[in-house]
Amino acid sequence: MTLIDGRTPADASFEPPGEMSGGPEGNERLTAATGAVLLVLFAVEGVTILFLGQLLTLHFFIGLLLTGPVCLKIGSTGYRFYRYYTGSPAYHRKGPPAPLLRVLGPLVLATSVAVLGTGVTLALLGPGTGPVPVLLLHKASFVGWIAVMTVHVLAYVWRLPGLISADLRSRPARHGIVAPGRAGRWSLLAVALGAGLVVALAGIHLVSAWSR
Repeated sequence: MTLIDGRTPADASFEPPGEMSGGPEGNERLTAATGAVLLVLFAVEGVTILFLGQLLTLHFFIGLLLTGPVCLKIGSTGYRFYRYYTGSPAYHRKGPPAPLLRVLGPLVLATSVAVLGTGVTLALLGPGTGPVPVLLLHKASFVGWIAVMTVHVLAYVWRLPGLISADLRSRPARHGIVAPGRAGRWSLLAVALGAGLVVALAGIHLVSAWSR
């Protein structure tokens, strides 16, 4: 006998309470929804780079807003990594990403943190301050981020519509997989966006130092 998310009753008895809210399928759908939000926000951020003189305030705002969803994406993918490598039967059945994507995963994480971290540091320090050339680090990490994210997005973007629509449907499609905890997943995404919005609103005034 197999449960709706691919586990056997024996597997389920050893899963922590969090797994009963969707297991690996729910985790994948949360990661997909968060990734879609990040894709839109990073696309807008990319446009602001092309017109930085006119869109500097929006560049700052989106950059700070990204902190919430990026943290959620790191949490969801990190949780999958943890469950797989600590021997969860359900996550083992789901399987790991392709070898290339497993290699790129840490690079995506490192470059994303570097881009956002140096960006926030620039906002806090202001132009021409600090002994470390933070602006140079910000630009360099962005170039590295673009390189690894291009491969990452091309590998996953085609799956986003199906995963998101499956989670939005009130009933699963025929032979589809039910992943309990849909309300919790979308609530987490809303909280992440809300947290990012708070950070953006609290820090947007820092752009004034760069607008002089």
